[in-house]
Formats: sequence, structure tokens, C-alpha cells
Amino acid sequence: MKQDLDALMQKYHIDYLWISGPAQHNPNMVYFTGDCHVTNADLFYIPGQTPILLHGMMERDEAAKTGYRLISYSNYPMQPFNALAKNDPAEASALRYKQILEDVGIIKGKVMLYGVREFGPFFSLVTRLQQLLPEVTFVGDPLELILMEARATKSSDEIERIRQMGVITTAVVQKTLDLLTSHQVVDETLTKPDGQPLTIGDVKAQINLWLAEAGAENPESTIFAIGRDGAVPHSSGTPTDPIKLGQAIVYDIFPCEAGGGYFYDFTRTWCLGYAPTEVQKAYEQVKEVYDTVVSELEVGVNPARYQARTCELYEAMGHETIRQNPRIEAGYIHGLGHGVGLNVHERPFTGLENDPTNLLKIGSVMTIEPGLYYPEKGFGIRLEDTWYVKPDNTFAKFVDFPMDLVIPMKGG
Repeated sequence: MKQDLDALMQKYHIDYLWISGPAQHNPNMVYFTGDCHVTNADLFYIPGQTPILLHGMMERDEAAKTGYRLISYSNYPMQPFNALAKNDPAEASALRYKQILEDVGIIKGKVMLYGVREFGPFFSLVTRLQQLLPEVTFVGDPLELILMEARATKSSDEIERIRQMGVITTAVVQKTLDLLTSHQVVDETLTKPDGQPLTIGDVKAQINLWLAEAGAENPESTIFAIGRDGAVPHSSGTPTDPIKLGQAIVYDIFPCEAGGGYFYDFTRTWCLGYAPTEVQKAYEQVKEVYDTVVSELEVGVNPARYQARTCELYEAMGHETIRQNPRIEAGYIHGLGHGVGLNVHERPFTGLENDPTNLLKIGSVMTIEPGLYYPEKGFGIRLEDTWYVKPDNTFAKFVDFPMDLVIPMKGG
């Protein structure tokens, strides 16, 4: 949580945080600014002080929503810096930022960089600033030691925002079910009123419309894949594929709040009308693993334990796992889950087994998503819900939704 930032900075010997870029679809900036429309900004976090936000003059009212100390870029007009730089735009930008850093009090110490910016120009800027401010050291955070560690536990407000995204997500999933089951079936193919088959692309277009109507965004698309595509975990599905009875559909939906806010992550696997015996058996095994892992969740442990447990369960059922073969393409081939927040994938991770900071704590949010994948057999199965740790150290699912594999068609 944000309240942990000062201690984390002290732990890792960082004096300042510099987050740069827009306040939309820029997770570390959104973490500080919340819901405000700022297309370009620089935020400086200095322990013990109110954060400082530099913004464009036209967005001063939006920036004011943050309650931070505001500085307009118009306080630093480019003309005098261009003159000093002899009209070298890169040098002028570096001189301008040198003045900004000095004015906010960053003249000595270690600055950790975050944000979303065009890499080349920003790299050039920081390289030159290092020369202009020799007592300041600029560093990245390749191991996500500070902000991602702070973001790994959520406040009650963050938990509620994720819950609301869960409500929106599952409402869209129900609409998807209603759409599918309402179609006529001709030769085991769902058919539209014009006689053409209902396709993956048709359904995904409706999903995007429903999300937009609910005030959500879908920046990383949706996985809605049938048959063999569903056996490749991150295949988003082939738009022209017709939807047929008896074929496993993997529906993985992970929208976020408008503007790039908090995500939700949810997966179901459906067979319309009926399920082949082999698909039904695999589904029952995935559901058994899901139920077993959920029943064993504990606070204070590294969630990598549950990845190992998942592999153990699947191996006992006769399936090959990623633990046995890191290059596996059939069987259980991915991690059990991940954190969810301003990124759809963030801490805690089930793959960080040797990281002592990667623990389940009050405020942790994590998906549980075991699966089985058999491309040569033409099907994949995955079940996923997003869970969190409550203040009483118990685990809860944000939103409940049926896990049925076979979905009856309304016509019978």
C-alpha cells in the first residue's frame, strides 16, 4: 500500500521516485493520480512531502483533483532553454528538466524512474541529466522492488474498485451466455437470422460493446477461443471460426476501468449443448484441482507453493506439467495465477518461489486459474476467479459465477 512507500524506499536506499507520462494507461502514474485526465505529466515523490505534479496549463483543473502540489510546465517556457542550447531541442529539454529537478529539491541522491514514455527520447533526456546533475543518480527498478511491492497489497478502496470491475465483468459474461444460447442451431452450428454462422468475431464485437456501455475498457482484448485455439492459452481466437455445439470454448475476459484503472480477470470454459467424454473428464480434473488449491490457501506463504501443489495434483492424474518439462506444450503448461490491480498481471506471482517479499497478505489480490491443454485433441480447459485476502486473514472470491461446463441451448 502507499503507506509502505517510505519504508520501502529506505529499505532499498532510494531518495526520490520520478513517475513520468500520462495519467491514463500508465499504472504507476494512475496509482498516484487516480481518475484524472492528464495527457502528459511528471510526478515526484519525496518521502515526508506531498507529491509534486507537473502538468500542462490546459489540464490544471484535472491535475488539481489529485490534491498534490502542482507546477505548470508553463512556468518553464522553452525559449530561454532553446537559447542556452543554441536551438538543440534535446539539450534544451535536458536544461529545462535540470531546472525543474533543482526547483523541486532533487540536487543530490538516488532517483528511481517509473512510467510510460517514448523510450528513445526519455533515455536521451535521462542520460544528459546524469551529466548535468552529477550528484544525482538515476536508476530503474528491474526487479520491481518498490512500487510493485507497495501495489501488491490493496486498500479497502482498491478492493472495492476491483470488486466493481468483477460485477461488470460477470454481467458481460452472463450476456454472452444469453447471446449464445438464444441462437438457432443448424447442423450443430449456431446460426444467425440471415442464415450465416455465428462466429468468434461476432461474439467478441458484442463483448466490447457491452463493456463500453458499462463504462469499462478492454485494452488487452479478450480470449474467446474454440476448439484447438482454446488449447493455446493466450490464443485470442480466430474471428472467422463458427461456434459449434460440443466444442470447448475458453472465455478469458480481463477488462479494466475506463482510463486504464483497475482490472478484473475471469475465465470459464463452456461446451454448448453437450461435452465429449474426454473434455468432460479433463474439465472435472481442472475443477478438482481448483477446489483443492482454494481449500488450502493460507496467509503468510509464498503463492509459489500453490503452483507446486497444482503440478503435484496434475501429475498424480497422469498429466505432464511445466514442472517436469519447461518447454511443454500439452498438459498443464503455465502458472497457477498472478496478482491483479492496475496491471492485469502483477504481484504476487506464483512463479517467484525464491522471493521473500512475494507473500500472500491482507489486501493481496490473486487469480487462481488451473488449466489443461491438448492441441492435438482440439480442446483446452481453464477455470479462473480472482480472490483476495480479507482483514480477518481469510480468502474470498470477489464475485461468484457458475462453473458449469455444459450450457444447454434454450431450444432444448
